[in-house]
Amino acid sequence: MLVHSRAGKTATWAVFLLLFVPLFAVPLLVILAASLATHWSGAFPSGPTVERYAAATSGDSLQALTTSLATALAASVLALTLGGWAALAAASLRSRGRRLLDALFILPVAVPSVVVGLAVLVAYSRPPVLLNGTRWIVILAHTVLVTAFAHQSVAAAVRRLDPMYEQAAAGLGASPARVLWRVKLPLLLPSLTSAVGLCFALSMGELSATMMLYPPDWTPLPVQIFAATDRGSLFTGAALAVVLMTSTLLVLAAVSRIRTRASYR
Repeated sequence: MLVHSRAGKTATWAVFLLLFVPLFAVPLLVILAASLATHWSGAFPSGPTVERYAAATSGDSLQALTTSLATALAASVLALTLGGWAALAAASLRSRGRRLLDALFILPVAVPSVVVGLAVLVAYSRPPVLLNGTRWIVILAHTVLVTAFAHQSVAAAVRRLDPMYEQAAAGLGASPARVLWRVKLPLLLPSLTSAVGLCFALSMGELSATMMLYPPDWTPLPVQIFAATDRGSLFTGAALAVVLMTSTLLVLAAVSRIRTRASYR
């Protein structure tokens, strides 16, 4: 809803701040403050220190961060490939076929992620496809969980495309493959990068399914955060959470920059 009066804009901003600060800003600031504290016996933390960040960016913690980045990157690329291909293919289907395909892709996010983790664990713990105990089962579970978001994002962008571009290219003699690579995909590039960013962020924070599947040599950072807080090391867990959040935001900022450049092409 558009607000044109000064009083209306002021009231809108006031309501926004009243909702944003306690619901979003304060929890994140508390995590940041806890990551820099050694004690928290009163209303505010005390004993500021950055020692936990040294531990959070080295040794097992650095390995866990690398694992999370690798898992999220692989899952995002696979999700975009599968979901984007399905969205492009669904454009030629009838409305009933598109609805069925949408339902199939949305199914994994319509149930709790722990159910998806259990399903993947049961399905790939026996031959002929034995993935249990390997990093690939974690990547597979993350891919299943985030593909729906890639599919929906690309499908919405495909529906907004003006068919005149494809018709003009085809009329000039371009083959279907050339139309796809030289016309359709460049027009979809901003949406594709947005889908990758969303899938990456969701994968970086995924915990429920990961807890059921990860092997000891492939421990993502959210699992380490949970383990730290579970044994009572709240300040260490807060430092790891800030590292996770910062890493995710940096990658999203890079993706956003790519998306912005693609929008101006």
